[in-house]
Amino acid sequence: MLIVGLTGGIASGKSIVAKVFQGLGAHIIDADKIVHALLEPGQQAWEEVIEYFGPEILFTDKTIDRRKLGEIVFNDAEKRTWLNRCLHPKVFEAYTASVRNLCTRAPDALVVFDAALLIETGYHKKMDRLVVVYADEEQQVERLTSRDRFSREQALTRVRSQMPLSEKRKHADYVIENTGTREETERQAREVFQKLKREAEGAYC
Repeated sequence: MLIVGLTGGIASGKSIVAKVFQGLGAHIIDADKIVHALLEPGQQAWEEVIEYFGPEILFTDKTIDRRKLGEIVFNDAEKRTWLNRCLHPKVFEAYTASVRNLCTRAPDALVVFDAALLIETGYHKKMDRLVVVYADEEQQVERLTSRDRFSREQALTRVRSQMPLSEKRKHADYVIENTGTREETERQAREVFQKLKREAEGAYC
């Protein structure tokens, strides 16, 4: 089994690469999906977050308004730090359980842990290989304003709350440049996957 960390920044194009990897046979563990599950009404993390931020971040059906929560934490470093400390250990616990399960069912698997804050948490050191998806800051801002309808100021706040991608790429075993067309990004992703697949051969649990 080869464990590959897949990271980047907000609107860097990580999901494009994950989709290519999955289509080629990789097992994807998506940190964002784990967070969604953790924040379902009634879960321990949901209760802790509501206690800290208050009921004003809830929709009428008791689900968390992630956009509203994002507005709060991306503009308040202390609250963002609290949220990360609340969620990250639970995310990594769920990730570890998934890897154990895969190790039993598919010991020769190529597993990709898709997580935006992999380097910030230091968890990238637990990966066998690290892939960073790179985009220019202006491209990230443009994608956020067009895709998520954020203002330019909101987009910049989100992008600059994370480690610069120019720094993240220094930790990478492989860098995929998402600065051109989608087709070019997908081509690079396929090339990197083939290299990872060769490295995974014979790498059992």
